[in-house]
Amino acid sequence: MGDKAQSHHPGAAGRALAADRPASVRNVVLVGHSGSGKTTLVEALALTAGAVNRAGRVEDGGTVSDYDDIEHRQQRSVQLSLVPVAWDGIKVNLLDTPGYADFVGELRAGLRAADAALFVVSAADGVDGSTRMVWEECAAVGMPRAIVITHLEAARSDFEEMTRTCAEAFGGDDPDAVLPLYLPLRGPEGPDGHAPVTGLVGLLSQKLFDYSTGERKESEPGEDQLPDIEEARNRLIEGIIAESEDETLMDRYLGGEPVEVKTLIEDLERAVARGSFFPVLAAAPAAEGARQGLGTVELLELVTRGFPTPFEHPLPGVTAIGGEPRELKACDTDGPLVAEVVKTSSDPYVGRISLVRVFSGTLRPDQTVHVSGHGLADRGHEDHDVDEKIGALSMPFGKQQRPVTHAVAGDLVCVAKLSRAETGDTLSAKDDPLLMEPWQMPDPLLPLAIRAHSKADEDKLSQGLSRLVAEDPTMRLEQNQDTHQVVLWCLGEAHADVALERLRHRYGVQVDVVPHRVSLRETFATKAGGRGRHVKQSGGHGQYAICEIEVEPLPGGSGIEFVDKVVGGAVPRQFIPSVEKGVRAQAAKGVAAGYPLVDVRVTLLDGKAHSVDSSDAAFQTAGALALREAAADARIHLLEPVAEVTVLVGDEYVGAVMSDLSGRRGRLLGTEQVGTGRTLIRAEVPEFEIGRYTVDLRSLSHGTARFDRRYARHEPMPPQIAERIREQAGDDDG
Repeated sequence: MGDKAQSHHPGAAGRALAADRPASVRNVVLVGHSGSGKTTLVEALALTAGAVNRAGRVEDGGTVSDYDDIEHRQQRSVQLSLVPVAWDGIKVNLLDTPGYADFVGELRAGLRAADAALFVVSAADGVDGSTRMVWEECAAVGMPRAIVITHLEAARSDFEEMTRTCAEAFGGDDPDAVLPLYLPLRGPEGPDGHAPVTGLVGLLSQKLFDYSTGERKESEPGEDQLPDIEEARNRLIEGIIAESEDETLMDRYLGGEPVEVKTLIEDLERAVARGSFFPVLAAAPAAEGARQGLGTVELLELVTRGFPTPFEHPLPGVTAIGGEPRELKACDTDGPLVAEVVKTSSDPYVGRISLVRVFSGTLRPDQTVHVSGHGLADRGHEDHDVDEKIGALSMPFGKQQRPVTHAVAGDLVCVAKLSRAETGDTLSAKDDPLLMEPWQMPDPLLPLAIRAHSKADEDKLSQGLSRLVAEDPTMRLEQNQDTHQVVLWCLGEAHADVALERLRHRYGVQVDVVPHRVSLRETFATKAGGRGRHVKQSGGHGQYAICEIEVEPLPGGSGIEFVDKVVGGAVPRQFIPSVEKGVRAQAAKGVAAGYPLVDVRVTLLDGKAHSVDSSDAAFQTAGALALREAAADARIHLLEPVAEVTVLVGDEYVGAVMSDLSGRRGRLLGTEQVGTGRTLIRAEVPEFEIGRYTVDLRSLSHGTARFDRRYARHEPMPPQIAERIREQAGDDDG
């Protein structure tokens, strides 16, 4: 870091795939919108670290990511991937995250596993709203950050302008905390009038770094070039000094006293590590046949010298299984084992592979560990608290996994064949079971109703779905008892597409997507009476049962209430439960459109029986007939579920969101300001109207809003919509 000129031989740079001490590890997550160039940057860093050649062949112990086949088909990253590289004796775990909003669960897993973040910003596209939101999340927990500007080869790209944009977007009250360490050097203009970036000039060292040959070459700038960087250099120096722990440094600098570059670099490194200064760098992939991409050496120096070690990462809260808090020393290799599964994937050859971050202790192959889950049973995840034996430990090495002997606190490692552990679970010593507090995961709010395509698929569906949700805690599996549908709740359409592809290609399960049904109810809007007459004679014993009932509406949430007011034994005592059973069975089937009847009182008033032909079955049938007859003479309401919805949105989109909610038959309950520039909108909206709201809201707010929903109650549906539903039910019956 600090734009030093160093020589890095690939054979020396790429071998250390397992660390022996936490101080030699850096865990870095790459964040940015889809298309910003994160994956290309990871590959460029691996290439510079001596990891791969241009044909993609792994060399000298480096790695490239083992990308899912689905990513090739979808032409985008859909999962978190680990690419470890080595630089100056430091193992750098690069965590490449998807940039598309549907895969934010993978991003959050990367943030959990990392100690610092590289925000990748495209010079062609700028900073989007979702990237700003992630920056704010990182700021809230004090995570150190740096910014990398890519796509400088794009026409009309302007590094200086993009740096100002980043300062406005990320600097908050202190834009001077977001400043470039280097300025790009451009070569001669081409036929299209665009001058390509060929190198960098270091603002602190005032050295030139030429990448035009594919190898980084250092030189001294000409006298005519120094004035061009003077303003940017002075601003950078003042920004670094403002963050210095030496309070006398600014006075000395303003008094004209020279400050050594070495002192500035040390202060810069400390400010970056504690998350108070956010350097801006430029990077570009190497040209065909070249070994070093522009800015990759500078970026690796920043990561290894300026980003914090795992020692400086606060340990998430840890408790015993019973909930008693445990105080642990951060990143103690000899301390109690505490590790966490940050990602789960399936390999067709070796089975389940768990990517694990070790926070305390040392993880070794073949040891038995305790697996503690967080009980996400409401999402269809297994609730477990078991012991499991650790399989082989390995590091990704191209398309392969290379074995390692151990993983120390602070490091990341792949663990084979943990059959019960799921993403988010804690691994600890079997005789000292512990549990880490969970990281925040978004609720999946887009329903995908599915059914097995064939009988063969039906046999495999349950296991395939259970494996799917074990890998992805942002997915929820629901077996809806009201609609009898299997529903996968996803974060968006792309998330749903990936789920279907994984079911088909990874687990061999073909499913059909069917319309998602909302759980409707029926109720009586008015009091009504009904007579059930079931009288049949057909040789031997006949069937004889008559009952008269009265049905009246009850307040919401009352269910079905059955009252016996028969006098004089008109219905023998032993058959009164039979009438109730028949009434309740019919209520479960519905009386108008086939939805369960709720919130009524059914009173049995009278009836008739036969000494020989009356039976339990006959009175059950009579009770059902009486309820149907009462419904024919009453006004029946269809009840639809209503959700309480909260939307957190930027102030510029409040009007559009409120108007959209009103158009969905929503009732606005109020708004409140949240922080600066954000508003929380509360509304009640029928669930019929928000099946695809997660997709529509993303479009409406350009990806900057998020919402939550919870069931509030069932209430009567407007007559015209209810009539349409009844007609559809009639068509289905036909």
